[in-house]
Amino acid sequence: MREGATLISFLYPAQNAPLIARLATRKINVLAMDQIPRISRAQKMDALSSMANISGYRAVVEAANRFGSFFTGQFTAAGKIPPAKVLVIGAGVAGLAALGAAKGLGAIVRAFDVRASVEEQIKSLGGEFLTVSIKESGEGGGGYAKEMSKEFLDAEYATFRAQAKEVDIVITTALIPGRPAPKLWLADMVELMKPGSVIVDMAAEQGGNCELTVPGEAVVHQGVTIIGYTDLASRMAHVASDLYGTNLWHFLEEMGGAKGWKLDHENDAVRPALVLEAGEVKWPAPPMTAKESAPAAAASKPVEVAKPVAVAAPAPAAKKPGGHGHGAPAAAPSKTTGMVMAGIGLVLACLWLGLRFGTLDATASDQTIHLIQHLTVFVLAVFVGFQVVWGVAAALHTPLMSVTNAISGIIVVGGLLDARGGTTTPVIVAVIATLFATINISGGFLVTRRMLAMFRK
Repeated sequence: MREGATLISFLYPAQNAPLIARLATRKINVLAMDQIPRISRAQKMDALSSMANISGYRAVVEAANRFGSFFTGQFTAAGKIPPAKVLVIGAGVAGLAALGAAKGLGAIVRAFDVRASVEEQIKSLGGEFLTVSIKESGEGGGGYAKEMSKEFLDAEYATFRAQAKEVDIVITTALIPGRPAPKLWLADMVELMKPGSVIVDMAAEQGGNCELTVPGEAVVHQGVTIIGYTDLASRMAHVASDLYGTNLWHFLEEMGGAKGWKLDHENDAVRPALVLEAGEVKWPAPPMTAKESAPAAAASKPVEVAKPVAVAAPAPAAKKPGGHGHGAPAAAPSKTTGMVMAGIGLVLACLWLGLRFGTLDATASDQTIHLIQHLTVFVLAVFVGFQVVWGVAAALHTPLMSVTNAISGIIVVGGLLDARGGTTTPVIVAVIATLFATINISGGFLVTRRMLAMFRK
């Protein structure tokens, strides 16, 4: 590669130090897709998760191909066939994808993970969460698990030996960044499994979670098939290319695209992936500091945070020469307070007009009285409606459409009742109100239907 060029690829710098050194001699920029942080803002660029999702699904397909029975239970004239029991070790992206695929095929699915935080995710996919009696946090950095203590591992092995006698398929996904895959499924556990059972070791490329895994091959030990393929994502090459290409496109856009391309060290989604810059090693990235949201004037001064500070009431300002002392100025009234005052004023004005025309002026027509009454209701509706909608979070605006549809339905009924009597002004207004309310109802139902369609398979 020419000097100054940029390489973006899967790299795994912790395991490929010689390659990093060779790339550094070319004085090029290198970004590792496998080092993109697993944060919410970087999900669209997270190629590791994209490939893990494919690999987890494909692991179930490979297991089903080798397994000699149905995944789902069946009752036939020839007898009953029990459903397959699947154990997934590690509930990361790959593990959850495997769990969902196996559950979709009708299997009884169990999952084990040292991180208690994934229990809800496992249960949401229909799996059973397995745990041990020893309480120890397995939360590691970047969404990975950490290495556990010997006591925890012993309890974990006991759980696995009990499961080995029951389950038909085991899918292992456990990895620790920068280290060989931990050995979790030992040889004696394999020998406890029923003949015809299948193990898919998704950590085979890093040595495997199973003691008997042969990377890149499928072997049989005492009737149990152990699959150690290292190219599970490549076995679904079409979708893998689509997802990886999309991840790359978003990554390039994050760095400014074709016009504004730059290596921004302040970008918390890009900096962790920067391995080399002009041949200079930049990996691992330093911890990113949270950006200050305070004004620049306040940010320029060090802030004392060691001890809680009691906040006293502001003291009156010193008197100016020849003038009078003044306290701190009162806060400006908020927008909500202004709306409340305006609403109360309008309501009182309408009530006053209604009383005047309805009682003081005996010659006022019924039509005028009705107009004042309707105007009062209108003002109240505008005021209350504004306060209700303004106080609802933006994330809940779509569910709020069901309420607005109901209100619009009332408007349609009222408009139809008033749309009688020729082409007078009230009739025209009623027809217009009916038209707008109908548009609102139709639009609300269309948006709601589109939203519900996103959750259908």
